[in-house]
Amino acid sequence: MILTINPENPQPRLIARVVDTLKKGGVVAYPTDTVYGLGCDIMNKKAIKKVHQIKRQPAAKPFSFICPGLTELSHYARVTNYAYKTLKRLLPGPYTFILEGSREVPKMMLTKRKTAGIRVPDHPICLAIVEALGHPIISTSATNPEGHILDQAWEIEEALGHQLDLVVDGGPVSGLLSSVVSLVEDAPEIIREGAGAVDEFR
Repeated sequence: MILTINPENPQPRLIARVVDTLKKGGVVAYPTDTVYGLGCDIMNKKAIKKVHQIKRQPAAKPFSFICPGLTELSHYARVTNYAYKTLKRLLPGPYTFILEGSREVPKMMLTKRKTAGIRVPDHPICLAIVEALGHPIISTSATNPEGHILDQAWEIEEALGHQLDLVVDGGPVSGLLSSVVSLVEDAPEIIREGAGAVDEFR
């Protein structure tokens, strides 16, 4: 089912519908500042397993997740002074930062090194969703079974609709993946070069 939401000024009653779906353990597709993401409440293990099945990824491979801002991000990660200054400058934006996870993060969302990938996208819809939910949501790109990125709501509905509870249509997105940068131990490492500029981390 496709739910169209205004990308610049998301309607609160429609955001509430998405949040209600997430609270019930649903999996939704939603727009970000890079690509459309698939997500669920990170506190719901069953829903996380469902996302692993949709993505055909092993349960041992954790997903990154979205926080509404830096205050919430610091609940879920160990943020050093260096990391805080970097995040404050670049977020919200098209980055996924790898940080040491806190105890608030469910174990299945952490790597063996106890790190987590965290995003604060520059997109009103997904930020409104996590704000209203009160928990982060998983952030993994919406792809078809062959691994191609789906960057329009109707494509997602066509390819994955039968496995999703809701597809949020927020209009076009850039279609470029986020840049992934590790800030663990204040030693920046570029994991993936994407939409966000990474020259300062070289």
